[in-house]
Amino acid sequence: MCMNNIQERATSFLSVLRHCQVLGMTVEQADERGLIIRLPYSPAIVGNPVSGVVHGGAITTLMDTCCGISTVCYLPEFEICPTLDLRIDYMHPAEPGKAIYGFAECYRITPTVIFTRGVAYQDDREQPIAHVVGTFMRMGKPDAKGQLSRKIDGETQ
Repeated sequence: MCMNNIQERATSFLSVLRHCQVLGMTVEQADERGLIIRLPYSPAIVGNPVSGVVHGGAITTLMDTCCGISTVCYLPEFEICPTLDLRIDYMHPAEPGKAIYGFAECYRITPTVIFTRGVAYQDDREQPIAHVVGTFMRMGKPDAKGQLSRKIDGETQ
């Protein structure tokens, strides 16, 4: 699969997720090595208004989305892959006022489950805010009438 096609598929996938639109998430990089999504800092994701620290739920949303969309970096065609399990270990709070990046990769693909891992970080991926591992159920391709898969795979009606 062409790297540009992976980036386009990941961006298309993200664009159909309403919560990602509301949070302003963008695909920064997507290729055969994995996916990076940017979550901009905003007052809407602050958990502590006194300190400005981002709510853990926003980071969880970023990482669940990042792990889920990373499947398009590895699968030849879009498949429905809902989250089975997601574990996040928080290392330290995000620095207020700065964007947060999520990186995820698939490290094992079976006929029924995809295994992912990644990190949330700000300036340096080697200094993560959080580590994540997630599993996603492979439910196969949607039926031919599925608008979501056509949009993600770049097909027109």
